[in-house]
Amino acid sequence: MNIYVLLKKTFDTEEKINVSNGKIEEDGAEFIINPYDEYAVEEAINQRDEHGGEVTVVTIGDEESEKQLRTALAMGADKAVLINTEDDLEDGDQFTTAKILEAFFEEKDVDLLLAGNVAIDEASGQVGPRLAESLGIPYITTITSLKIDGDKVNIEKDVEGDVEIIEASLPVLVTCQQGLNEPRYPSLPGIMKAKKKPLEELEIDDLDLDEDEVAPKSKTIDIFLPPEKEAGRVLEGEMNDQVTELVSLLKHESKVL
Repeated sequence: MNIYVLLKKTFDTEEKINVSNGKIEEDGAEFIINPYDEYAVEEAINQRDEHGGEVTVVTIGDEESEKQLRTALAMGADKAVLINTEDDLEDGDQFTTAKILEAFFEEKDVDLLLAGNVAIDEASGQVGPRLAESLGIPYITTITSLKIDGDKVNIEKDVEGDVEIIEASLPVLVTCQQGLNEPRYPSLPGIMKAKKKPLEELEIDDLDLDEDEVAPKSKTIDIFLPPEKEAGRVLEGEMNDQVTELVSLLKHESKVL
């Protein structure tokens, strides 16, 4: 079984993020595998162990993205591919990413494609569905269970607190979220093995693409941090007085009524 995982390098949101002049300052910032992508990597490894085949992780990024690919290899993936756009593209969006991935997968024999449900930096959830549409294969998002029987796939999908059961056929693309599995930590032997596993590096020229074909369709106007939370207010007095004061605050200060 040929299993591929779409991987993205994202900021570590557990660390402090600084924004200056409408851009996130990358100097000194910590980067990690997008947490939702970790569920995709873990599920890919589990499916390979059960059904055979190999797992290839793919990312679009720069030289620094190799670190996240090596982490996925240390978790148990077999191969990695870095599509390096550092020297070719100044900006990109979900269209750009999907277009590059479409060119990469165009002649690949794919049985199962996995991605994170969303990336924690932009949270659009667009890349997986866009890619599946362009490849002409079915896709199911926000899955919490994946069982493969021959060329049939039985999936449980989270739908606003309920579960939808779906049957599809391979090849298929799924996006993964919390509850699907518990991603493993790379072990020391896994880290040592990862250093010797194949990591292929490509540029968009290798995919017969030029910059005009992958030019973004959208533009980020501004990036800013949310305002700091203000201290809460404790209402005192009789219950009726508290209710009256609360309604007044919601109406005149918060202006939500």
